[in-house]
This record gives sequence, C-alpha cells and structure tokens, in this order.
Amino acid sequence: MIFYLNGIFVGLLVLANIVAVKLFSIGDTFILPVAVIVYIFTYPIIDVIVEVYGKKEGQRTVKAGLATQILALIFIAITVHLPAAPVFKDQASFETIFNGSFRVILASLISYTVSQNLDVFVFNKLKNRHGDKKLWLRNNASTMLSQLIDTTIFITIAFYGTMPIAILGTLIMTQYMFKFFAAIMTTPIVYLLVNLARRMDSDTNICKNTVTR
Repeated sequence: MIFYLNGIFVGLLVLANIVAVKLFSIGDTFILPVAVIVYIFTYPIIDVIVEVYGKKEGQRTVKAGLATQILALIFIAITVHLPAAPVFKDQASFETIFNGSFRVILASLISYTVSQNLDVFVFNKLKNRHGDKKLWLRNNASTMLSQLIDTTIFITIAFYGTMPIAILGTLIMTQYMFKFFAAIMTTPIVYLLVNLARRMDSDTNICKNTVTR
C-alpha cells in the first residue's frame, strides 16, 4: 500500500504545479488557485503514511515529492524552450500555462518543504503521545498548522513587494480559511485510507507467510 500512497502523493504534487495557473472563485469572497483543490489532499496522504508506516517513511515521501517536483520543473522548462514546429500554433498558450515565474516556483518549493516536514513532525509527536487513539486530532492539528505555515510562506515569498501588506494578509487568511475547512472535510479519507492500508498490508503478510511455509 505504501507504493500506492507514494505514487498518489507525488502525482498530486506534480498535478498541482501544472494547474496552478488557473484561478477560481467561491462567491464574492474567495479567489483561489485551482492547485489548492489538488494540494489539500497531499496532507491526508502524508498523515496516513506516518500513521501506518512511521515518521521516517513520511520524511522519505516528502523528500521524494521535492525531488519529483524539481525534476518536473526542469523537464517542463526544457519542453517550453524547445523550438516549436511550424504546424504548432499554440506556443504562446503553452508558455503561459507551463512557464511559471522563478519567484512563484521558489515560493512553492520552500513552502512545500517546510510545511510538509512540519506536518510529519507534529503528527508523529501527537501519535507518540496518544498511540492509536485520537487519529482525528493529530490529523487535523498537524494539517491545520502546516497549511497555515504553507500559505503564509508561499504568499509572502511569491507576492511580497508587489501588493500592500493588508492585501497579502487578506490573501493568506482567505486561502487558509478554505484549507481549514477542507482539512476537516478530508478527515474521513484519512480513516478510510488508514484502515485500507492496514488491511492490505495484513493480507500481504499472510500471503508471504503462506508461501514461506
């Protein structure tokens, strides 16, 4: 199951970077990048990995996610700068979608590295304190704190100096409010994946023991 979780985690990270250029609105209050919809699901997955497989496995997954994002950005940059064939008429649109600014990319990588490692650390600390009990508490506490740090770091690095401080604060709070409620709504997913991972690993161990005998 760990391989599936790692694959989904990394896939969501790359997808979030690809779709980040589009903005969507919720009423007249929230204007958010669509990447938020994808990225919020990475936290439940990393929490499941720490819950079932431990802190070290969670840290390995975060490192793998960082390496994959860097590789994806390198290859995207290469494809953007390759000369377009005469029959390809959408080079400008291609560049608009895939060629993000260096500052935004740097903000994304730094905020990811800090917040995801913080999530692993806080979740593991709470698990050591409560054991298998209160999964909902460590999932929500670690995710809500990490999402606040992620949002603050990203928006500050990406947009500081380009707009008034008050607007930056508004962006941070509106995005965090969305992520806060999303963390609560994804709690059942954590329970589902934890139970599924333990069941699949248990079945795998039974099969291995049967073959060994």
